[in-house]
Amino acid sequence: MPQSGITLSNIDQSVRPQDDLYRHVNGAWLNSTTIPDDRPLEGTFTSLRDNAELAVRAIIEEAAAKGSDATGIERKIGDLYTSFMDEAAAEAKGFEPIRDRLAEVFAVPDAASLVELAGRLFRADVSGLFSIYPAPDAGNPDRVLLYVGQGGLGLPDESYYREEKFEPIVEAYTGYVATVFGLAGIPDAGGAAGRVVALEKALASHHWDKVTLRDPQKTYNLKTIDEAAGLFPLFASWFDAAAIEGSKYAELVLSTPDFFEGAAGLLGSEPLDVWREWLALRVINAAAPYLSPAFVDANFAFYGTTLSGTPQNKERWKRGVAVVEAALGEAVGQIYVERHFPEEHKARMQTLVARLTEAYRQSITGLAWMGEETKAEALKKLDAFRPKIGFPDKWIDYSAVEVDPGDLLGNVERAHNADVDRHLDEVGKPVDLDKWLMTPQTVNAYYHPLLNEIVFPAAILQPPFFTAEADDAVNYGGIGAVIGHEIGHGFDDQGSQFDGSGALRNWWTGEDREAFEKLTARLVAQFDALAPQEAPGHNVNGKLTLGENIGDLGGLGIAYKAYLLSLDGTEAPVLDGLTGRQRFFMSWAAGWRQVIRPEEAIRRVATDPHSPNEFRTNAIASNLTEFHEAFGLEEGDGMWLDPEERVSIW
Repeated sequence: MPQSGITLSNIDQSVRPQDDLYRHVNGAWLNSTTIPDDRPLEGTFTSLRDNAELAVRAIIEEAAAKGSDATGIERKIGDLYTSFMDEAAAEAKGFEPIRDRLAEVFAVPDAASLVELAGRLFRADVSGLFSIYPAPDAGNPDRVLLYVGQGGLGLPDESYYREEKFEPIVEAYTGYVATVFGLAGIPDAGGAAGRVVALEKALASHHWDKVTLRDPQKTYNLKTIDEAAGLFPLFASWFDAAAIEGSKYAELVLSTPDFFEGAAGLLGSEPLDVWREWLALRVINAAAPYLSPAFVDANFAFYGTTLSGTPQNKERWKRGVAVVEAALGEAVGQIYVERHFPEEHKARMQTLVARLTEAYRQSITGLAWMGEETKAEALKKLDAFRPKIGFPDKWIDYSAVEVDPGDLLGNVERAHNADVDRHLDEVGKPVDLDKWLMTPQTVNAYYHPLLNEIVFPAAILQPPFFTAEADDAVNYGGIGAVIGHEIGHGFDDQGSQFDGSGALRNWWTGEDREAFEKLTARLVAQFDALAPQEAPGHNVNGKLTLGENIGDLGGLGIAYKAYLLSLDGTEAPVLDGLTGRQRFFMSWAAGWRQVIRPEEAIRRVATDPHSPNEFRTNAIASNLTEFHEAFGLEEGDGMWLDPEERVSIW
């Protein structure tokens, strides 16, 4: 490792950090890196995911190699992987695994029967008009309820059906639907495709956009099943067909009530034949990755190449690993942490979390724009944060998952069905505080507002984010800023509407909330003006990305304060010609290096609540006076932002 912890070979010395921190730190890497043909982008996260994937592959293939000699969960892991890797069997079966299911779809006699069939198919991981998931009740976070959200679309977002710039993608999507309908022997495949896309467009017109979906006040709509039936009369029929007990849906949260009213209207007004074709597409799309190569290739050509620009599909072993992780992820994760997560990493992380929390405490206490009453509530919430590091204390029991090495699609469906039962079992019970929403081998982290917890899986605790033996500046600029980011979500435009217990409750004075929203509006305006170079004309949606931008801004600023706390009044040494403060910001920039295909950049700007990586680096750092001081910025430098234009929230 380089002395400073910064990879000096990635630096482009022709670019000054004062003008472009992102390209100074990463420019040589950006200029020399080619995106592999099987992915839409390449960067820090993909590198870490590659490492985790190889580690997981070894675990899975060891189990598969044992064959019938394996026992217990290892046998299930191996048999599931074996069932996916048998491409010859998939080729021989064609679309036979879904033939009877499609026949059932086209035989439904009326709309009510179609909804009931969609309920039964939910158990086989076929998406329908809506999604359901359990979560703590935002109005009473001590209990778990079902949340029900809008669905029914084959494109990433309602905006694709609405905005003119996406018309070529809608046209390509229509062609894809025609192709898979033809492969499945559906009559008038081209005409059916046009009808289904028109129906999806009508459904999309009732969808709430992604900015509205970020508003927890609007999306928290607690209903009894009778009240919900006033909007969508067939709710109970769907739940009963999905074998969900009445007690589980006696009360539920309708995230988007307008959608359900609109969908009910379309069920009554649109021809049943078109609804049958729509449900047939849901069946095909769910099964396509597990059918013959013709279906796999058609599905990838649209969802991989057209939407994300990826030229070729992943090797079959990579897809097989993903299937096993989706079905038996924590079982694999348990072995992963035994092999790849030293216990001392957890202790080091606990120290970092404690320092970040203390830095937040000091920062909140000193905020000039917030009154004492709101500060007291904010500090109470901070005290209630629960960090989870590395891996869960309690692992998922997969004994209910039945695996047959000769039945790939059946394995996927049975694993999903067992997952549904596990989730339904939570409803009506006390909240399970030990549950994780990511596996240990996932390269990511998250904050959950209803649980007020921050979670850092083992796989993200690696260079460049976390290096146990590295200089503190590098770790605070890397994983420290990630920790700060996740804590910051508790105080972003969404998370700040929840208190420390996870309840959706306004703990702000009116004056302080107004001051907060004035600051966030300035951040929205900054990001609205930005468009990534890979997608000119596709500007960032500052409101969609606001929560992540607040997380980045607060996370980086607080991580810097925590770094200074770690120095305890001493001055960090100069390493590789860089001061500790410079290394901190360079570590931040190194974590976001990425090259991305134009198609994927466009898709992400439209749908991703995260800003493009170059802006997560530069636009955020430009708001910090500490960055200006670390590199001696002057007016006229590319990264210079006038002091009165800099936004500081937390």
